[in-house]
Amino acid sequence: MNFYRQNSDLELARLIAEDDPQAFGEIYQRYKGVLFLHAYRMLGDDDEAKDILQELFTVLWVNRKQIKLHTSFSSYLYKALRNRIFDAIAHKKVEQKYIESLAWFMEEGECVTDQQIREQELTQIIESEISLLPPRMREVFEMSRNTDLSYKQIAEELHISDKTVKKQVSSALHILKHKIDLVFIVVLISLKM
Repeated sequence: MNFYRQNSDLELARLIAEDDPQAFGEIYQRYKGVLFLHAYRMLGDDDEAKDILQELFTVLWVNRKQIKLHTSFSSYLYKALRNRIFDAIAHKKVEQKYIESLAWFMEEGECVTDQQIREQELTQIIESEISLLPPRMREVFEMSRNTDLSYKQIAEELHISDKTVKKQVSSALHILKHKIDLVFIVVLISLKM
């Protein structure tokens, strides 16, 4: 092992590319401490720094034949480590945004969904109650709500007076209000039970 300690980083890189595990071990011993400290300072997490360092050296060994050094071996290692740290930080940010959006959906989305269901149920109740109105009253009421026609225009179309249209709409609203109020009371009582 003494032989490897005397070699330069470039000589060790050449030996690593030739599948020399002892040269790889020497590089690992030379840089693991300073690289770990650098990763820990940037990440603030001991386990995450260890994981990134292990991944860095694993990839270094797996890709040993493809590594082309354009600078010093230490510069290569620092740059590779920095890139992995940036990837980890970016991943954390994406993960945090996902968690926040999931938490929002769990809090707010459930309310939105419940509200939509209640609105649909209320719409069905109103439509059901409208269908129970006397036929002429229902026809006048639906025309007043579903068309842009005035009371006078509805009266002309149905060949009745506009006072009759107004009375029919008013009566329909009174009946619906009374029935829907009863539905709300029943719903509120059932929620409290």
